[in-house]
Amino acid sequence: MAPVEDLLAFLDGSPSPIHAVESVTSRLAAAGHVIAEHRHAERSLFGESRGAIHRDGAIIAWHWPDAAAAEHGATIVGAHTDSPCLKVKPRQNSRGAGCSMLEVELYGGLLLNSWLDRDLGIAGVVYGPDGARRTVLDRRALARIPQLAIHLDRDVNDKGLVLGRQAHMRPVWALDEADFVSEVLGIDDPSRSAFDVVLFDINPAARVGRAGEMIASARLDNLVSCWAAADAIVDHGGERPLIICLFDHEEVGSESTTGAAGPLLETVVDELLRARGTLERRFEFMRASLCISADNAHALHPNYVDRHDPNHAPLINRGPAVKTNANQRYATSSRGAAHVRAVARKAGLPLQDFVSNNAMPCGSTIGPITATRMGVETVDIGVPQLAMHSARETCGSDDPLRLRDLIIHVAASSFD
Repeated sequence: MAPVEDLLAFLDGSPSPIHAVESVTSRLAAAGHVIAEHRHAERSLFGESRGAIHRDGAIIAWHWPDAAAAEHGATIVGAHTDSPCLKVKPRQNSRGAGCSMLEVELYGGLLLNSWLDRDLGIAGVVYGPDGARRTVLDRRALARIPQLAIHLDRDVNDKGLVLGRQAHMRPVWALDEADFVSEVLGIDDPSRSAFDVVLFDINPAARVGRAGEMIASARLDNLVSCWAAADAIVDHGGERPLIICLFDHEEVGSESTTGAAGPLLETVVDELLRARGTLERRFEFMRASLCISADNAHALHPNYVDRHDPNHAPLINRGPAVKTNANQRYATSSRGAAHVRAVARKAGLPLQDFVSNNAMPCGSTIGPITATRMGVETVDIGVPQLAMHSARETCGSDDPLRLRDLIIHVAASSFD
């Protein structure tokens, strides 16, 4: 399968963090990685040259060449599996105007209007009374949030659409009285079960534009980076270790057992060093390591150029962007940026720069969190995209491949 089509398939196959981890796991298993669920991992797993450990919506994988020395460090690539979405509440059934509605919780910083008038499916995980996990994926057009007709909101085009987060974002999913938990999730006893499911736009990822030079899809932020990291570790042939860590809950602050602010990466790195008898050299290992925090960047919007810094506004399909921020919303260091730029230039890969307009608040990502927790030099890099946090986002079709290739070349280079 061609790389872009493979990326599209990955995007379509990963409608929730759980499914994203399953997508990555299947790719790693095919490449010879030994993989275990967090609760059942034996210590011997960490001695494998190709291994992975996953927990719910997070996965950490490594390729650790046998000859690698701790004092030469590793390349660590961080990304996140979650995207802004609608999560179904535990008590989800409600009625209104003869319709069965779903009560949902808004996850992350959604562009609310982008979810209107879309065909929505269901994806996630169900836990039964015995603790057994069952993934759920229903690609039918099960639900929809109808927008109010312009006849009933005459000023909407002039004054803008105003949506109440509680009142206006409930999807319609049936006209008769129906029970979502039993009919869709297959749960017989809700009092002894639990679920974590999201709604997703069932429209598949696609190439768009005159020559297919762009990609339109849900969850480009940040599954593009997850795909690039997973593809890079499969192809990694360098002498230094490559570790990829795909976290959950970045969109809501990363503070969870599977988020970047949790201990998952730190404990895995310790176990990898312990398995090789070099735990006492952890300081040297981290000092010589480099973290690529991969998360998409804001591309220059042709209709809103005033929202950007004109000298630091990356363009679609002109290469990944190195993201910097003086207030440490991004963790890019000068030393790390210089190294990445040198590697990219040698490999013939284009790079751009992103710095926020001073009048616009700057977002953040896992880079500062990982740098703080691990004490590792970090560079924040991302594929430029439009409509970030929309239910349907847009990026260039070449940039994800360039990000993957950049990771491969950085992983093969020395950062001593």
